[in-house]
Amino acid sequence: MKVISADLEESLVLPEETVSTWTLAFRRLRHHKLAMIGLVVLLVFILSAVLAPVIAPYPYDAIDLQNRLSAPSRAHIFGTDDLGRDTFTRILYAGRISLSVALIVTVISALVGTTIGAVSGYYGGVTDTVLMRFTDIMLTLPVLPLLMIISKSLRDMQALQKAFGNLLSVIVIIVVIAVFDWMSTARLVHGAALSLKEREFMEAARALGVSGRATILRHLIPNSLAPIIVAATFSFGGTVVYEATLSFLGLGIQPPTPSWGNMLTDVQKLMMRNPWIAFYPGLCIFFTVLSINFLGDGLRDALDPRLKM
Repeated sequence: MKVISADLEESLVLPEETVSTWTLAFRRLRHHKLAMIGLVVLLVFILSAVLAPVIAPYPYDAIDLQNRLSAPSRAHIFGTDDLGRDTFTRILYAGRISLSVALIVTVISALVGTTIGAVSGYYGGVTDTVLMRFTDIMLTLPVLPLLMIISKSLRDMQALQKAFGNLLSVIVIIVVIAVFDWMSTARLVHGAALSLKEREFMEAARALGVSGRATILRHLIPNSLAPIIVAATFSFGGTVVYEATLSFLGLGIQPPTPSWGNMLTDVQKLMMRNPWIAFYPGLCIFFTVLSINFLGDGLRDALDPRLKM
């Protein structure tokens, strides 16, 4: 038996066709227009960053003082900065740093949050109380001031400067943001674990003598992927903002390594007379975060079990 119409394809399918939860979620996501727009915009930014060495017309650190503060033109479509560096080129390379930092932080936060949430929810008792109270305490902390203090302290440590050199600012920003970015994932997974551990398949695993670790890895986490994916999506957008904020304040990625945030720092005194210098990196941050939020909303709606037909 065939699907009657495109609109009903999620609900009217023959018994012999088994449609998985993920297939239904993908179909819902495809029909979420804002999510699709967000996905396309995000892919454009990602591809532009990955292909920066191919697309960029100049080296990102090439200085041309004769063309400093040039307005947008054919030679420099986004203009140049106060050192004559091509703004378009620097935006492409800055995107590589900003998006890479966001991706690494998101992965770390998802792993830490998922582990804490799954362990606390599955084992319960004292383990649950200790881990969730620690999570609650972390949620109450003033994130931005602490990010600023920790970032400044780590960057000033001479031993770290000798060990990592120019990479230190990138490593520091990843560490300090990841430390404060796992809690929402932990709470979502904790809630899912409390619900799932009473399900029949979980009880069957325990009855068969499957260890707690194996049960968490094979059953609990795979069945909690929906909230993990949604939380990770919003975490990615939040990290882009945190990185840009800290870099703008001079506490994040340090020159000569370009990021969207420190590109804004470099031109604070020139914004009024040469607005294009700040306009384009600001626009990249805005559209990246907006597209991720659109995609996150779409994923949340698509993966929400209450929307199943």
